[in-house]
Amino acid sequence: MSRYLFDQIRQPDLVSWNTMLAAYAHCGASDVTSANGFSSVQNAELSVEVLHLFSRMQASSIRPNELTIVALISACADLGALSQGIWAHAYVLKNKLGLNHFVATALIDMYAKCGCLGMAHQLFDEFPQKDELCYNAMIQGLAIHGYGHSALDLFKMMKLKGLAPDSVTLLVTLSACSHSGLVEEGCKLFESMRKEYGIEPKLEHYSCLVDLLGRAGRLKEAEDRIQRMPMKPNAILWRSLLGAAKLHGNLAVGEVAVKHLIELDPQTSGNYVLLSNIYARIDKWEDVNRVRRLMKDRGIDKMPGNSWIEIDGAMHEFLMGDRTHPRLKEIYLKLEEMNRKLQAHGHKPRTQEVLFDIEEEDKEDALSYHSERLAIAFGLIASEATVPIRIIKNLRVCSDCHLSTKLISYIYDREIIVRDRNRFHHFRNGTCSCWDFW
Repeated sequence: MSRYLFDQIRQPDLVSWNTMLAAYAHCGASDVTSANGFSSVQNAELSVEVLHLFSRMQASSIRPNELTIVALISACADLGALSQGIWAHAYVLKNKLGLNHFVATALIDMYAKCGCLGMAHQLFDEFPQKDELCYNAMIQGLAIHGYGHSALDLFKMMKLKGLAPDSVTLLVTLSACSHSGLVEEGCKLFESMRKEYGIEPKLEHYSCLVDLLGRAGRLKEAEDRIQRMPMKPNAILWRSLLGAAKLHGNLAVGEVAVKHLIELDPQTSGNYVLLSNIYARIDKWEDVNRVRRLMKDRGIDKMPGNSWIEIDGAMHEFLMGDRTHPRLKEIYLKLEEMNRKLQAHGHKPRTQEVLFDIEEEDKEDALSYHSERLAIAFGLIASEATVPIRIIKNLRVCSDCHLSTKLISYIYDREIIVRDRNRFHHFRNGTCSCWDFW
């Protein structure tokens, strides 16, 4: 309705433009209480609309101000659109717009979410009057890149500077502990929320705690935490437990989590897919098929894996087995070359990632055409050898793609930066920044 009213204005003024841009940016941006702050596919479409609206605004005679730029930078952060984000930063400097707390925080957030953590940290260090928002953005940036110890150090520095951590500070710091396997530190921080900071843990904090314990294999403790919560658990909490059950192959805990998830969120395909994964890992194909039939009966389709890669400022999207790209032939030739080189370096596909009871050779083919493999192949043929390949995924990277991408970074001597649904992976010389903990 607000967009309809906006479109009726013949000559929108600055206030009208900023109101519309801010509305799209706010709705498109993931809530920071999700800890990683990454957008869903649906929300990303709203962030794209911010870029389109800003282009229209530029074509008019209206000059942007700081509020306009914050909306633009926030959209770039959610999309991982680094080139556009750098342009926005340059626009601020060139036009001498005020680098206030809001613009600075938006830039720190944007560079971190686009994989340029060094630039985010440089801006953070140079900004003279850092407030809680700046610290929260930087701690979150360190968290999603897996620098848990650095995030904890910054959290301590924030307190030394006399700034009081708020609910978001504690959430992103807990997330940093979770991504880095700092179990004791995370548990201690959670327990200090009420006693030391007078902050009552919310569902989001409990979700981080459950994720932290689950990743560490302490599934029973994680389940007990959910059962003893003072509020009713939501689907996110049970999904965290289900993900941990899948990671550690614990069928009993996985089935408990799915039972609750089907009651709370029966239409989300990821719940069924995670359970299918657990069954597939132990070759219980009858149960895999049962889950698939249940999805079919309920009209639930598996969310397709999407990967985006930015080349020369343009975003290219790939689906699994995609054959729509204009450079299709070159991409698949490069993909075949990648597979040959992976085999030559001893790569054995982890076929348990494929959830169908098909022949091993067919499973290997299915893995080869995952969306990030196609995006990497395109990156190898379409970008300079000295430029990092930057990819954004809408799902968590699978273990086979993670292993193969490590090898590809070594074989082709390329840095590959992947932002999946939960965090960043920096692949260099056959290793990953997450150290296989994700």
